[in-house]
Amino acid sequence: MKIILATGNHGKIREIESLLGDFEIVAYKDILEPFEIVEDGDSFAKNALIKAKAIYQKLPESEKNSIVLSDDSGISVPALGGEPGIFSARYAGNNVSDNDNLNRLVKELKSLGVDSARAYYTASIALIAPFGEWVAHGWMYGRVITSPKGNGGFGYDPMFIPDGFDKTLGDLSSQIKSKISHRTKALNNIKPVLLMIKNRLKRGRI
Repeated sequence: MKIILATGNHGKIREIESLLGDFEIVAYKDILEPFEIVEDGDSFAKNALIKAKAIYQKLPESEKNSIVLSDDSGISVPALGGEPGIFSARYAGNNVSDNDNLNRLVKELKSLGVDSARAYYTASIALIAPFGEWVAHGWMYGRVITSPKGNGGFGYDPMFIPDGFDKTLGDLSSQIKSKISHRTKALNNIKPVLLMIKNRLKRGRI
């Protein structure tokens, strides 16, 4: 069964591939010409569904038995009113780098006069299949610091220290991160649905 990922983020693609190794994983850009998707939902779940639906609707007929999987995720800092939240990927503006977003968050924290604050990551995984749509969630709690550390991961990882650890995600190994991440939890929650869809497609019950 083919899972088409509705993302061009290489970090997310690698992480999802490592967690769903039993399935054939392809990026949507391998099938379709890239196109703009307006993510105007007011939650991670709504934006994940918007992306998944947009990709599925454009699939050629030969791919209509595939599953489109979309992830929308980000980091929230309660002390900043939940920012950046659903705007995590464009916190510093449109077409900016991960480092630009990270630096914006560091600046906002320093404006509060703190060098650390509670934070959490949210991941919403949306699936679109020939006979339905589903969304699952996962969370990872910890704190953010204003002195980023580590070169691993992507996004805000160098400034996020998960609960139970004294290192940032940028310093932790990919093996540890994959066990505790919000995306891992969301994907584990959606796996039973993937297996159900796989069995249903095998039986030709679309």
